Amino acid sequence: MKEMPPRQTSRRTRAGQGPEAGAEGAADGAPPILEHLGGRLRQRRTELALTLRELAELAGVSERFLVLLESGRANVSVVRLDDIGRALGTSAAALLSAGELGEEAPPRGRSVGGAGGGAGAPLVALLGLRGAGKTTIGGRAAARLGVPFLELDGLVVARAGMSLAALFEIHGNAYYRRLEREELARLEGARAHGIVATGGGLVTDPATFERLRRCAVTVWLRATPEDHWRRVVEQGDARPMANRADAMKELRALFQARRALYEQADFAVDTSALGLARSVDRVVKIAREADRRNATRSP
Repeated sequence: MKEMPPRQTSRRTRAGQGPEAGAEGAADGAPPILEHLGGRLRQRRTELALTLRELAELAGVSERFLVLLESGRANVSVVRLDDIGRALGTSAAALLSAGELGEEAPPRGRSVGGAGGGAGAPLVALLGLRGAGKTTIGGRAAARLGVPFLELDGLVVARAGMSLAALFEIHGNAYYRRLEREELARLEGARAHGIVATGGGLVTDPATFERLRRCAVTVWLRATPEDHWRRVVEQGDARPMANRADAMKELRALFQARRALYEQADFAVDTSALGLARSVDRVVKIAREADRRNATRSP
């Protein structure tokens, strides 16, 4: 997708633009507001552990445009900034304001449905193998609901100060599981709300899975092994099945081995049958119904 060219670009060129239409390249020595906005975007994206690619997909813009915007070298239309803000679980006004981003984001205790609410607003946790759609569906559902979207792996990475690949290579699986438990305990202690995408293997740790089921409404994003594989490959990441002749056979075996664990979730959403849009609708509905139940039980 193309970014908006400089101000002198003709109306005819603008008319052929993609989702970033209305945004314009900023000249050298950009106004302070653009530098401020770029910093706010980077801060919020880092807090949510979103990559540029993931945010671009959620907001419907290009990665290149986000790079320019975060570096203060691109202007953006109000409508497009609102799309980006929603993808970040906040608003255009909050991104442009001078206060702390945490103050403008949906406060703890706000309804996940976006109206009313109380201290019992739930955390909705998405389960499933890699390629289930946890990041894409979770991010879009959170944007629709106006709540934060988190990835547990992202919180672990931030805690460890290194990538997941480096963490596993240097410290091993046991260390990763320990950090995963600690980050989940922190979310539980903070009575966090919103939507969180969990790692595919979390369900294999009984204590961590039990804690998750205690503090969150759990949703298994189910898909066929073929769809899991296709989605992972489309993301450019064939781990951990790369260079293995029986990769699909191993994936099917992994799916069957964990199926009984995933089936302990409160809800299941068949993403292969529903597709992306209807899967997002279903997660949004589950979150709103959970919020209503919590509100009913609140004093």
